[in-house]
Amino acid sequence: MACPVSASGPASPEIHGGNLEAAARRLGCRPDQLLDASASLVPFAPPWRLRRALDRALAPAALRPYPDRGYVGLRSAIAALHGLDPAWVLPGNGAAELFTWAARDAAAVGVSLLPAPGFADYRRALACWGGQVRSLDLPLEWQGAGPLRWPWDGEAPGLAPGAAESRSTKTSTALWITNPHNPTGQLWSRASLEPLLARHALVICDEAFLPLVPGGEAQSLLPLLERHPNLVVIRSLTKLFAIAGLRLGYALAAPERLARWSRWRDPWPVNSLAAAAGEALLADRRGYARWCGRVQGWVAREGAWLAERIGGLEGLVPLPSAANFLLVRGERQGRPVALEPLRLALESQHRILLRDCRSFEGLDASWLRIGLQDRRGNRRLLRALSRKLDP
Repeated sequence: MACPVSASGPASPEIHGGNLEAAARRLGCRPDQLLDASASLVPFAPPWRLRRALDRALAPAALRPYPDRGYVGLRSAIAALHGLDPAWVLPGNGAAELFTWAARDAAAVGVSLLPAPGFADYRRALACWGGQVRSLDLPLEWQGAGPLRWPWDGEAPGLAPGAAESRSTKTSTALWITNPHNPTGQLWSRASLEPLLARHALVICDEAFLPLVPGGEAQSLLPLLERHPNLVVIRSLTKLFAIAGLRLGYALAAPERLARWSRWRDPWPVNSLAAAAGEALLADRRGYARWCGRVQGWVAREGAWLAERIGGLEGLVPLPSAANFLLVRGERQGRPVALEPLRLALESQHRILLRDCRSFEGLDASWLRIGLQDRRGNRRLLRALSRKLDP
């Protein structure tokens, strides 16, 4: 059920950004008149090969048949990109669908450990299966964008203080990791994450933003998959190619696990347009590498530029981020300042959407998340912020 809305915004915080249609209706404007910094998508038009693939997929002869139940072409393209056998790949209707099946496994394992603040969709997925949840309070102060050490290195999160379990003994816990972390933007090193695979019965690593991070692939857990059947890595094409409307993600895990997920879910979860788009984008490995290089250059350039300028505004403190978004704290004289009035003012007066962070456990109205834009969009955002914050 949709949240009730009013002229001042939704009655309760949404767990996803990018709800352009609802915002446009609320503000009485067209969606294309909004600057959406609430969702973290690249600002570039999709590659030409995607548009060409969609044109072919829209032909009547291509639309008439059901999609290939095995998604052989798409799975092969993903597998080749990551150097895996196709049996280790399962495409999904966005990463959100795959979280639902990961959560079913996690609920069967035992307690799910979730760093907080964290993405609320994991809790949504776990609630489908009555999964138990325990929060791990993530420090909200860190130096630099990373790669950082896992903050609980040297201890086993989720165990009672003084528990006798050895660090090399798996506990009946499932650990959910987002790398880089959402909403903080912290990038954790592979070296500090690898020991967690010996401590937890299941580790689910959401790497949706990792291909956007300069040097991020060096921290991916993908090379550990074949040695650790308790590891699941989930990725999304939504952020990287700005194709949220197509809904396409994929899970990488042991074939036995993915075969079980396939038996659980509805037939044809990925439509033929999304499958054609994914195959076109990932089969061209050189094109994929060039696109990632372009995106990572934008993240490095605009992230540093925007963080420096936001940090110069009174009352706003941007935290270091490796990702294509900034977590910003409202603060004056060392005390928190509510940023919800600022967010609502930018929406109603400037048609700029920022991410309401109250849906992230542990964050309140003194926090905002801002998705990077192109330089023109970032300038528009800064002008609006300066006008609202000018004494």
